[in-house]
Amino acid sequence: MQTILITGGAGFIGSHLTRLFVTKYPDYKIVNLDALTYAGNLMNLKDIEDSSNYTFEKGDITVAEFVNSLFLKYAFTGVLHCAAESHVDRSITDPLAFVRTNVIGTVNLLQAAKNSWKDQMEGKIFYHISTDEVYGSLGEEGFFTEETAYDPRSPYSASKASSDHFVRAYHHTYKLPVKLSNCSNNYGPFHFPEKLIPLCIHNILNKKPLPIYGKGENVRDWLFVVDHVRAIDTIFHNGKFGETYNIGGHNEWTNIALVKELCKQMDEKLGREPGESAALITYVKDRAGHDLRYAIDATKLKDELGWLPSLQFEEGLSKTIDWYLSNQDWLNNVTSGSYQNYYDHQYNKR
Repeated sequence: MQTILITGGAGFIGSHLTRLFVTKYPDYKIVNLDALTYAGNLMNLKDIEDSSNYTFEKGDITVAEFVNSLFLKYAFTGVLHCAAESHVDRSITDPLAFVRTNVIGTVNLLQAAKNSWKDQMEGKIFYHISTDEVYGSLGEEGFFTEETAYDPRSPYSASKASSDHFVRAYHHTYKLPVKLSNCSNNYGPFHFPEKLIPLCIHNILNKKPLPIYGKGENVRDWLFVVDHVRAIDTIFHNGKFGETYNIGGHNEWTNIALVKELCKQMDEKLGREPGESAALITYVKDRAGHDLRYAIDATKLKDELGWLPSLQFEEGLSKTIDWYLSNQDWLNNVTSGSYQNYYDHQYNKR
């Protein structure tokens, strides 16, 4: 029986990953570790919180003693390391918070796994989930591959690049059985509305301005979050140790084209006049160190493990909008901060 630690399992990607593993692998024991900072929300997991193979632990990966105690308590056979500070704007304001969580927190987990597994590495897996932003910025042509040199441009991407290097170092130095993946921009349900798509959905609903950096010409490769966690599942079970796999959506969009498509779909779904939402677009001063273009070459993942994204962007965006329109209570709770009361109500009564 596998006992798997998922870090950051109440966050956006982490909650989808936790749900997938809890429901798909009933014989696995899944332990969700989350500090429940602003982006961690247990309401994301209400549908599985009473599952017999699921346990939640509140805690901080930056506290080494706590991390070590969890490995002693549960004897994990695998780690899916999703926990991270991930918002570039926040990293520009407070880079040290990103060093603490993304670098020191990762090393704490690596060290705990090394010490726990030192007598028996076979059958263990430490999977580190990272970002395409570690590769820096592309011009108008070309793609990031697993061989692309690292060139991080923000405190966020620098902290993730550092954590990637530590994971590989523990593999080479201590023979820790690691796997890594670097993914393009995710979108979908339960995304905290500081990121572009949920922010625009929320602002359109409330007829507020839609802030677009610069001229909106920055290009991103978008992947539906459910496809991302499907890829993680595939790599976790079938990927090679010590290897990195790039995960991409084959969906490149400029920010302004994406927002205009979002506005068009929102007008249709809300019964508004065409162009009503697009009139809310407001151009703001560009972000410092704003990378021009990201684009992932996921050929290795397709050729070795047979994974492909299931949705094209327009369809995935429509599904995402429908979810937010059907779950406006969730959106209102996270934007007001009242969701943070859920943990106290649900868990302190036990």
